[in-house]
Amino acid sequence: MIEIKLDVHTHTIVSGHAFSTLNEMIQEAQKHHLTLFGVTEHGPAIPGTCHPIYFRNMHVVPRQYGNMRLLMGAELNIIDYEGNVDITDPEEIDCMDHIIAGLHSRCYTDGTRQQNTSALLGAIENPHIHIISHPCDGTASDFDIEAVVLAAKRTNTLLELNSSSLNPARHKKLAHPMFVEMLRLCKQHDVPIILGSDAHHTSAICDYRYALPLLTETAFPDELIINDKPNDFLRLIAK
Repeated sequence: MIEIKLDVHTHTIVSGHAFSTLNEMIQEAQKHHLTLFGVTEHGPAIPGTCHPIYFRNMHVVPRQYGNMRLLMGAELNIIDYEGNVDITDPEEIDCMDHIIAGLHSRCYTDGTRQQNTSALLGAIENPHIHIISHPCDGTASDFDIEAVVLAAKRTNTLLELNSSSLNPARHKKLAHPMFVEMLRLCKQHDVPIILGSDAHHTSAICDYRYALPLLTETAFPDELIINDKPNDFLRLIAK
């Protein structure tokens, strides 16, 4: 297994349903000897999360903690079948170090195969979005996975293998087969992925226990996993 050097999809109490503060998350991330650590609070369509003004003020947070660089971003919500997200104001977007977008059942209604594919493709085409979070967790119960993989390759957008989605406690029955198919197609088309802890508590930082077996199951190549390649990730989000 690769040496994990980055975990860039995590949440603090600011997201409304997470349980650790920013300082607690940073201190725990340092214990994992990460090069990059990312905090991505939920966009405003999720009940209980922060007001968009939060993102405008992220410049006050220091970005370097010893040898670890902090990235302050957002996990925005895909809210319709065109792939629109819940923050579009350039003044807020420009304050974010990196941007994830994902489907969440509180903000998105599962549609037809064509509608779900269109939603994901629309987000992938958004030049501000760097990662599609947990595309195969079953929120969209059916979509053209190969079309999404090929679009991600063309736009240099990372698809996330989300470990939290595979936790049996989440009862996401479609997650395993759909993520396996995503990995198979990413391997076939030489498309990089990113492992996401989606940590909502300090204990889940760098916890990929549910994702790793799928990498073994699909014989997924290490060279297509970005979590040990922080410089590659920084180049991607700099575009």
